[in-house]
Amino acid sequence: MIDKLKEKLGEGVLENEPLASHCTFKIGGPAKYFFIAKNSDEVVNATKVAMKLGIKFFVLSGGSNVLFADTGFDGLVVKVNSSWFMVHGADCKIETDAGVKLAEVVKAAAENGLSGLEWAAGIPGTVGGAVRGNAGAYGHAMGESVESVEAIKVSSFKFQVSSYNKEECRFGYRDSIFKREGGIILKVVLKLATGDKKKIKEEMNKILKARDGKIPTDSSAGSFFKNVEVTDEIVKTIKEYTHEDIPADFISRGKIPAAWLIEQCDLKGKQVGGAKVSEKHANFIVNAGGATAGDVVALASLVKTKVRNETGVQLNEEIEYVGF
Repeated sequence: MIDKLKEKLGEGVLENEPLASHCTFKIGGPAKYFFIAKNSDEVVNATKVAMKLGIKFFVLSGGSNVLFADTGFDGLVVKVNSSWFMVHGADCKIETDAGVKLAEVVKAAAENGLSGLEWAAGIPGTVGGAVRGNAGAYGHAMGESVESVEAIKVSSFKFQVSSYNKEECRFGYRDSIFKREGGIILKVVLKLATGDKKKIKEEMNKILKARDGKIPTDSSAGSFFKNVEVTDEIVKTIKEYTHEDIPADFISRGKIPAAWLIEQCDLKGKQVGGAKVSEKHANFIVNAGGATAGDVVALASLVKTKVRNETGVQLNEEIEYVGF
């Protein structure tokens, strides 16, 4: 099979490539086959080849927000590593390949006096990954700036490249149609607004300083659990379980931080093997050294169980499990 893949994709196809080397968690076994796609055309070709050969495949973006199994991935992992994007200043738009680092696009927006992505300063990963999971912070989310997306739609082994407008992306909290239905994002057009370059950079620096104070430096996948949307039922449940009122600012923002719920259960610093609930930010499970995927899964299960038993709230993962 490796010979067939190399015939179609070139000598760049690797065997038994350690996935721990390609994700921010630094955890995971080997990919049976591994290929780095340098642009969207190569992503299309690699996925088509995998489908024709009947090989299971997974498209990897920046490597954050994912946990690979200790056994790795029994198929082809296509890592997207593109650098192409174009700023259309007069139209306040940025057209970009999905594999471009989000930080590069955020920086380019600021340099061109385009506002709308300041909140994303310091967020790791790629544009495609951010769109897929509708990444967000400080009351904003990626979907706000998306005008259109080009993506591969795979269903019942049918392959189709389609264009989606903003509404068709069906953005939700840390969610999109691509995350729910498995579409592979190729290109994104972002619609921003004209802004003052100096003010944009000042806001970005302010956000970067705020992040520096609370984001763990240990290897992690980023925020592990989704924050919890405020509903009357959730508020009532937490009150019944904890006999405490939810802070008013959580109510006004409409989200209860997962970190706060985890802290209420005294889980900061809790450790299973090499996986640990960060003492700096409770919604980060970090690789404290030599952590396995099994350690992370066991710790996540412990956290979910204790939070459910002590607050009545069911936490749901923001990260994606691959290869399990």
